Formats: sequence, C-alpha cells, structure tokens
Amino acid sequence: MRPTHIATTLTAEEVDHLIDVHFPEIHFGGRVLFIDTLTAQGARVRLKSHPKNLRPGGTVSGPAMFTLADYGAYVAILARAGVGGLQSVTTNINLNFMRRPQPGDVIGEIDLIKVGKRLIVAEIAMFADGSDALVAHAVATYAMPG
Repeated sequence: MRPTHIATTLTAEEVDHLIDVHFPEIHFGGRVLFIDTLTAQGARVRLKSHPKNLRPGGTVSGPAMFTLADYGAYVAILARAGVGGLQSVTTNINLNFMRRPQPGDVIGEIDLIKVGKRLIVAEIAMFADGSDALVAHAVATYAMPG
C-alpha cells in the first residue's frame, strides 16, 4: 500500500496556470482539457467533447485520447513535484484502445505508480463520461531533470 500522507505541492488552479503560461498551444482551437481533481498519487482529468476530437465513424479519435493520457500524467507530475516538474519530459507512452467511446467527454484517471528521483511512471485509465467501461489504458514514463 502506498503512503497517503504525501500531499500535492500545487493546486489544480496553480497547475492550470503553469500550463497556460508555458504550454498555451495545448488550447489551440479551444480549451478541451480540464483538471477535475488532484490527489497525492494522481489526478482525474477530462477531455471535453468537441468536433476537433472526433473521427469518421462517430468516435473520439486515438490522438485525442493519447493527448489526454499525456496531459493527465503531466498534470499529476506537476501537482506532485511542483514547478520543478515543468522540466519533466515524456520518455514513453504505451496506449491500448479497449473499445470505441461514443462522442462525449472522456475521463482520464491517473495513478502515479512510481515516483523516483529520475523517472516517474503513471498509469492512465480512460472512460467515457458516465460509464465504468474502460475505453483505453496507458502507461507513461517521464524523465525528471537532473
């Protein structure tokens, strides 16, 4: 069992501000990525329904779900590591698509499963809003600055 006494370093508002300042391009074409909650071990983020995230066939696109996974892991790292986490970089993401989500919001639940000095590993479970059925699963590894 992981310790629960570890607190987040930043609030959701502070993480949002850092992303807005340092990565404003993520909101190009309209803001669709949102932080629902932060915990000491992860986060819950949301990809809001938007036509730019749909693909032919009436489903949320794979690249949109990949972006949600990467964004969610980064948000969880920033919340945990603070401003120093800005320098973390994605070294690997492995994403498996389980089922087609219908158009609508997609929720990402992020769990930081390893927080080391140099590497952080996050597990991301994605669900269509209002459903318990897993639509995608990812594991992401980030390198921390040295």
